[in-house]
Amino acid sequence: MDYQSLNFVIFCVGSVADALKMSAKDVYRRMKEGDIISSYIVPCYDVLHTFSREYIVADLVDLMQKKGVLAE
Repeated sequence: MDYQSLNFVIFCVGSVADALKMSAKDVYRRMKEGDIISSYIVPCYDVLHTFSREYIVADLVDLMQKKGVLAE
């Protein structure tokens, strides 16, 4: 993972944590458990980083729910 991807992962985790009023540690744990970071955020960085923060958060929350790591 390069520096830009790492920064984007941190941005995603922090943004979702803020939106859900959860700790970043808990969001990271859930994303890792659902394999969202390594199978979605990092590989799709080139496309994802072009979208708004709101879109990214909504997309990641939806994915976390579909993966069963976040209640609907």
